[in-house]
This record gives sequence, structure tokens and C-alpha cells, in this order.
Amino acid sequence: MLADESVLQKLVDFFHSGTKLSYKKGESIVRAGDDPRGIYYIDQGFVKAYAITKYGEENLLIVRKDGDIFPLIWAFTGLHRDITYQAMSDTTLWRVARSDFLEFLKKNEHVMSVLLDMSIEAYRLHSERVMNLEYRTVRERVASFLLTHTERFGRKTSKGILLDAPIRRSDIAGSINATRETTSRELSYLSKHGYILLGVNDITVTDIDKLRELL
Repeated sequence: MLADESVLQKLVDFFHSGTKLSYKKGESIVRAGDDPRGIYYIDQGFVKAYAITKYGEENLLIVRKDGDIFPLIWAFTGLHRDITYQAMSDTTLWRVARSDFLEFLKKNEHVMSVLLDMSIEAYRLHSERVMNLEYRTVRERVASFLLTHTERFGRKTSKGILLDAPIRRSDIAGSINATRETTSRELSYLSKHGYILLGVNDITVTDIDKLRELL
């Protein structure tokens, strides 16, 4: 990490001078094709960014969590792709105007280190997603998805590493270019053979080394 806590706090304080917003699970924050109404900071909750394929299916691009800022590409370039940002849980955000955000950065150039950290992390996640899609089998792609997201959202429990984010099976399928049915079948296989535990709304990786061996 390039930024220290004091620099990060300065950026957070700036967002706290903006507008506080609350979204229920499933509500759209930015719709595809619309210009965002500003730059958002996630105070609490999860937000997914996805595109719709020509077949009408969701293509999950990234899951954002508390402390993340979006949409950064639009913030700096003014270009907005056909991407929807949607709350995955009850979510609290702070929003500032794009012009205010850019003016703040001009006056506080050292804060750019925070945004560089975020950009590097986003690049890493997108690179891992590209690598994920290179695996030939759905089982490998499911395993790769779980490894990446337990690293990002994992919480240790007595049973293993809980994927502590509201990620649905359809989200996994949309990220790895597979049908929901095939994804569910592969998750059931991994559960049956001791790689993971499947809850009603959660997944726990019970043997992460064993899961890595699938790749």
C-alpha cells in the first residue's frame, strides 16, 4: 500500500462532506447507459458492477466493498461504459460531485496515492478474472473464483474460510461465463468432495490448499 491512514482519512472526510445515501438490496445505484450523478464512496455494504450480454444475462465484473470508490474511470475520463452498479445488500454510500472530486484532488495531490492503491487492486482483480476465463473447465473456473474472492472477502471460522460477501450462485456463474445450473452442479461436487461447505446463503472453503490443487 502506498497511502498511509492519515491520507486515507482525509479522502474519507471529504466524501463525508457530500450527500449520504442509502440503498436497499437489489436497488440500482447507476444504471447502464446513464451518466453517474457523482462519485461514490461505500461506507457500508456491497456493490456489484455488471454488464448485460447480448443474451440478456448478467456478466459480473467486480464486487466492491466498504472503503471502495466508484466509478473511477468515469471520474477521471468522463467516459461511462454500459455498466450497472447495484447494491448487493443494504448499503450506505456518500456521493460527491465529479467536479468537486477533481478539484479536491488538484488541491490535495498526495491523496492520489489512495486512488492509485485502489486502481492497482482493481487491475489485479480484473487480471485474475481474465486468467479465470482461460481455464477450460467450469470446475476450474469455480475454484479460481472462490480462491480470489475468499482472499478478498474471506473470514476465518472454525470450519474454514467463510466467503463473507452476499455473492449468489448466479453471480458466480455470471463471472465465470457458465450457466447457473452448471455452476450449481460444480459447487455441489466441491461440497461433496470436501473442498467447501455450502450454506443456504454462504460458502465456506474448508480446504484451501486442496482447492488450489484443482488449478
